[in-house]
Amino acid sequence: MNAFYINGKLVDVHQKRIFPAEIKVEGTKISTIREIPDSELTSQSYILPGFIDSHVHIESSMLIPSEFARLAVVHGTVATVSDPHEIANVCGMEGVEFMIENGKTVPFKFNFGAPSCVPATTFETAGAVLDSSDVETLLKREDIKYLSEMMNFPGVLTSDKEVMKKIAAAHRLNKPVDGHAPGLRGDQAKQYIAAGITTDHECFTREEALEKLKCGMKIIIREGSAAKNFEALIDLLNVYPDQMMFCSDDKHPDSLVLGHINQLCVRAAVKGIDLFKILQAACVNPALHYKLDVGLLRVGDPADFIVVKDLRSFEAVKTFINGELVAENGKSLIRSRESGVLNNFSCTKKEPKDFAYPFKIQDSPFTIPVIEALDGQLITNKLSVIPAIVNNLIISNPREDILKIVVVNRYQDAPVAKAFIKNFGLTSGAIASSVAHDSHNIVAVGVNDESICRAVNLVIEKQGGLSAVSTEKELVLGLPVAGLMSNEDGYKISEAYTAIDKMVKEDLGATLSSPFMTLSFMALLVIPHLKLSDKGLFDGDRFCFVDLSSAF
Repeated sequence: MNAFYINGKLVDVHQKRIFPAEIKVEGTKISTIREIPDSELTSQSYILPGFIDSHVHIESSMLIPSEFARLAVVHGTVATVSDPHEIANVCGMEGVEFMIENGKTVPFKFNFGAPSCVPATTFETAGAVLDSSDVETLLKREDIKYLSEMMNFPGVLTSDKEVMKKIAAAHRLNKPVDGHAPGLRGDQAKQYIAAGITTDHECFTREEALEKLKCGMKIIIREGSAAKNFEALIDLLNVYPDQMMFCSDDKHPDSLVLGHINQLCVRAAVKGIDLFKILQAACVNPALHYKLDVGLLRVGDPADFIVVKDLRSFEAVKTFINGELVAENGKSLIRSRESGVLNNFSCTKKEPKDFAYPFKIQDSPFTIPVIEALDGQLITNKLSVIPAIVNNLIISNPREDILKIVVVNRYQDAPVAKAFIKNFGLTSGAIASSVAHDSHNIVAVGVNDESICRAVNLVIEKQGGLSAVSTEKELVLGLPVAGLMSNEDGYKISEAYTAIDKMVKEDLGATLSSPFMTLSFMALLVIPHLKLSDKGLFDGDRFCFVDLSSAF
């Protein structure tokens, strides 16, 4: 059995003290922790439990799990609580199995859940269906830790039979149920929580989070590449340290290269929040809530811990998982693994005429509903705008930043869904993506039908990916694994993503901080207020399609 010693200033979150200590690791476990005199310290670094991302969709990093792990360990992350519903919506049970098995190829602690909403709604075309029987089959597995976010909150409120069967199965098997209830307040929130749903990562106001905390719910503070709720919620950690956790939810590869949960610890420390409360949210609470096999720096625990330079930058010097050194001085020691691919992509190339939006009445002026994207948020607003009309077609109006948005069914050839959106800021060209939560059809936005068509066809050629087109050039990042992920080196994919993101901002004029991430959520019907599925414009408040007959 391999054994080693390491010493430093141990941060004991349980006893809320910091003291010089020597840790002995034997095999995969911590065998002893010995307090030592300052004079015996060989390092002035601090030893902490490893960080845990308490809610993340690995697929949104565009990396397979093994590559995600390579990048995350550099920042002191040792584990994730991961909902594989993105790939499940494309490839079903086979997709969930792919994520679990690929995750096992590296020394990292992925903790997958059983996707509860595949498809997320019946108002879109997905690639698969997981019914309550499938969900129970997954929940019976030891390597499935929880029921993933119950996005169908209307189904909970109306006691939908399939929804309640999934929740009941999780309770019967003593596994927690994750929530997803953006903006749900009052009696409806209480009813949702009373169904046995224990967390929510979708709160975007302090008032909403506080109301749910007072009802006993655990609130996960989310700071991802698109949705950023840290500033609104972080002060609540001062009062509710036992009920809060940190997550990224969706993290693009360029963001993951720069940092992970460590960044939230830095920002919380800058705000003067108590160190032990920060680490409780970043390390302890997720391990306890989800009953994870992740060590918390106690004798007999798995040797999952990190060494950081100081308690301000939280810069990881070393990361250990099960006693194995997996990252050191900013370099990952996890090797890339070869991986196969699986996919579900059946549509054929489109023509510009497929994206035309006919003007059907002669009376004018009239208004159309327009999606207003919000930087740093998944929610959207609903605007009423007088459209631009040329040759009896409603067209993009870049001067007013009103652009056409489309969703193309990736699973079969079908009519293209079209609407309009504000705040992308494109002045030329178009962008498209097969990462389009949660059914992952192709979503695109652009200044004219020709550009949109080119961008969409680039994605179809690659059987999934991201694309950007201007009058001078085209860029495409292929994502052959379910049209969501690459199976190539994570750092190379980060560079490729950075290049296409730069093109969209510098050449096409995009004003959003993360245009592709924001685009990917414009088809997510379970987030209010106005979204677009492959079947049409959708009202997320009334949970039905928008009636356009009054406008046409």
